[in-house]
Amino acid sequence: MANNNEVILLDFWPSSFGMRVRIALHEKGVEFEYRDEDLRNKSELLVKMNPIHKKIPVLVHNNKPVCESSIIVQYIDEVWSDKSPLLPSDPYQRAHARFWADFIDKKTYDGTKKIWTSKGEDQVVAKKEFIEHLKVLEEQLGDKPYFGGDTFGYVDVSLIPFYSWFYILETEGNFKIEESNTKIIEWAKRCMQRESVAKTLPDQKKLYEFVQEYKKKLGVE
Repeated sequence: MANNNEVILLDFWPSSFGMRVRIALHEKGVEFEYRDEDLRNKSELLVKMNPIHKKIPVLVHNNKPVCESSIIVQYIDEVWSDKSPLLPSDPYQRAHARFWADFIDKKTYDGTKKIWTSKGEDQVVAKKEFIEHLKVLEEQLGDKPYFGGDTFGYVDVSLIPFYSWFYILETEGNFKIEESNTKIIEWAKRCMQRESVAKTLPDQKKLYEFVQEYKKKLGVE
């Protein structure tokens, strides 16, 4: 088992990508030092550990940095492999999980941001695209408890942080996700029963207040 006494996570609490890493670490029972970054005044350690992008999250394990949330989660799964496997052991199923995590990366973040930063027809289009995106994911979920089957895994870790933004989307977009995507909501509530998820995802109304302040800085009303 890897030495988990030297694990530092450089993160920012509202980040869905950072939440992935926290959930994975909690699933594995890894003790880590959490450092919340001021992204307007980035720490010397963040710049040093991620000199290319200078972005969070960064996992620093024994003074060695690992960047990009999906890569970090895979790294955690490989290093702390003795507990709660996140990726399937079968190569095809593992590739399948990576495909859907990549789909989430390419669709979900931009899709959510478009809803709370747009108005009028642009927002109508953004909501429609987001709902369709969730329907595609619901087809993959099927009747399974989790995306990988009976076990909470990599795709679940990739998607569940975005659930913390649902209140913002519904409030800003004036719609109810559950009306069109019941299965995703049921899945999210199931995930929230896990300690790793419940202790990681922030209060949705606290996140909403953060977004309102952020929008003012962006000049978005």
